[in-house]
Amino acid sequence: MSKPIKRVLLTNDDGWRGPGLKVLEEIAAQIAEEVWIVSPDLDQSGVSMSISVHHPLRVHHFEERRFSVSGTPSDCVLLGVAELMPEKPDLVLSGVNHGANISDSVAYSGTIGGALTGTLLGIPAIALSQAYHAGVPTEWDTAREYGGKLVRELLAEGWPEDCAMNINFPALPPRMVRGVAICRPQRGSIGGVNIERREDTRGVPYYWLGFQRQTEKVTGLQSDVGALREGMISLSPVRIERDIASSWQVDTGVMASSIGIDVTQANSPSPNSDVSIDH
Repeated sequence: MSKPIKRVLLTNDDGWRGPGLKVLEEIAAQIAEEVWIVSPDLDQSGVSMSISVHHPLRVHHFEERRFSVSGTPSDCVLLGVAELMPEKPDLVLSGVNHGANISDSVAYSGTIGGALTGTLLGIPAIALSQAYHAGVPTEWDTAREYGGKLVRELLAEGWPEDCAMNINFPALPPRMVRGVAICRPQRGSIGGVNIERREDTRGVPYYWLGFQRQTEKVTGLQSDVGALREGMISLSPVRIERDIASSWQVDTGVMASSIGIDVTQANSPSPNSDVSIDH
């Protein structure tokens, strides 16, 4: 099968050692002749589109077309496009994130931030994330099975230039995926903020921040949470304004069939009784 693009740039927010980056590399090899990786050297979850302006960036060139950067996903995309790559890539792929990027968390996601930075540079960009359930092995094979096919379909279909595409794969094995849903991030999954105060050895306070999650509050197939809950791949166009492109539509039944999903499963009972989604 021919590859639809010449050159793709990969990044993530889990760091270059993250297991999802290896999956993304396998996906990218299906669609591009050249695969470039510029990834953070450490976990950068929650940094959104932030860039490093108060300290220099260090770059480690560890293999051909493979770099790690002491910065954020957005730093990586900027460095990759403007400095490290000989030519502008045809596509930016960000992920595959360990955990869904859905609902309110889209605004904070470094995975989404990397993709949106590509969009700002005029490059089509897609963020990919694999949902999971705590205490259960992550179903990386689902992203591996459908990622390349879905990216290929999106490249053929096209989407608005001012949007990045946000793909979330459900926490199910590939055979149980029920289809593809066009949806949007929806407010409601963040119920509050957890702040844990501690003191260092000199008695100076410091704080750990976290969110109180309540994904069970988000319902409906029009939401990315609802789509994942029903065992479907969620597909959301996102802008800098974190909005959906209402004019963009695609026949998701045809898309699901073309990437090998048995759409007849959509008429069967939901495979997942757990209404929470870790992200």
